[in-house]
Amino acid sequence: MRTRTWLRLHSSLVYIFLYAPILMLIILSFNRSGLPTAWGGFSLRWYQELLQNKELLNAALNSLLVASGATLVSAVFGTLLAMGLERIARNLVLDAFVFLPMIIPDIVLAIALLSFFTFIELPLSLLTITISHIVFNIAFVAAIVRTRLSYFDNALEEASLDLGAPPVKTFFKITLPLILPGIIAGSLLAFTISLDEFVIAFFTAGPAQPTLPILIYSMVRFGVTPDVNALAAIVLSVSALLILIAQRFGGTEGFF
Repeated sequence: MRTRTWLRLHSSLVYIFLYAPILMLIILSFNRSGLPTAWGGFSLRWYQELLQNKELLNAALNSLLVASGATLVSAVFGTLLAMGLERIARNLVLDAFVFLPMIIPDIVLAIALLSFFTFIELPLSLLTITISHIVFNIAFVAAIVRTRLSYFDNALEEASLDLGAPPVKTFFKITLPLILPGIIAGSLLAFTISLDEFVIAFFTAGPAQPTLPILIYSMVRFGVTPDVNALAAIVLSVSALLILIAQRFGGTEGFF
């Protein structure tokens, strides 16, 4: 009983350490005074001002465009990669090579991508950010879909083929519906990562089209304003919701 009590106390302290700053940010986004040290009452003022800030809204739109494009491409290629690794080319060395973008430091990958774009003379823009996000998002989607495939009953596909269905029809009628929860979970995780990613986007972005994390970084260097708190609270809520949905689709045997 004493051990269990200490474990609960330790877990509570860890959660407080992790989430107290986030909770404080959300609370301050509703602070009428806008001061980080004095509570002036509950207000939605800063959310209203946020809706009138065209610079922030344009940056948010850029982030949504990048995240949507990167997620769509990553979902397709990540699924195909997962099927190839699980059914055709099972190799530990190949697995390590494929999932390397997930574990190497972001700063290293960012410098490598910037060097590559400079070498091929591709101007930095939203396109280069999208390509960069696809590079590491594919690995996340492949990991989740491959986990789903490891629980897949191949006898279902064999039965479909034995009954005369062509391979393409078997894939869309049997395989795809069964692994779709894993694809959705991987896509939602990829969207969340791309929406929040800063380091790689900072190195591969053009000067005229910043994403939301880049713009927020440029603003907080001169002090955190209340509308930034409101924006951060919205981004945090959307990210948390997407992760919960991804976990729901992933199921107990998913990536989470």
